[in-house]
Amino acid sequence: MIYDITRVISPTLHVWPGDTPYHAEAVLRRADGASVNLMTLTLSAHTGTHADAYYHYEDAGAHPAGMPLSAYIGPARVVTVARRSGALLPDDFPAGALDGAQRLLIHSWVSDLPDDQWPQEFPYLSVELIERLAEQGCVLIGLDSPSVDAFDSTELMCHHALYRHKMVNIETLQLRGVPDGDYELIALPLRLDLACGSPVRAILRSS
Repeated sequence: MIYDITRVISPTLHVWPGDTPYHAEAVLRRADGASVNLMTLTLSAHTGTHADAYYHYEDAGAHPAGMPLSAYIGPARVVTVARRSGALLPDDFPAGALDGAQRLLIHSWVSDLPDDQWPQEFPYLSVELIERLAEQGCVLIGLDSPSVDAFDSTELMCHHALYRHKMVNIETLQLRGVPDGDYELIALPLRLDLACGSPVRAILRSS
């Protein structure tokens, strides 16, 4: 079975306040006599379900084209948390839920929001949680929240902690209706140069 855990990119999709909304403009139309429909797309690198590139927060970091592809494909574990806001600590997860997780996808109340609504509060990562996962070889953390750090953070401690441990992250997942458990994740960023992130088409495949 396949679960599509990607937010739909449309003009009504919420974006980070002040960021560029999605827009599709017709350059050619079959209805006007052209042989094809041809569109020009305008969107942020962080539109909808997306992977941050290291360059987003580290000047010497990789652009999406240089991010480690193997991190975005492989065994993943979905775990639901009750916390509605604030930093997620290891104790926020059920006993044993983190053990052995190579890729952790965190399901919170934010997945219940429609695509056009922005969460006024949301749970985010903590350095303690990142270090706990890094110790066991975890390579990716994904969450349905719009950031791995607090909305008003300027230090971005969790982003930088991920970079130190050579881990990657995915933000704004859509995990509604996905049972907790182990899956195969496929969520590749586009091969973009000179960009700070990339939308992904994220899916989970169960055996």
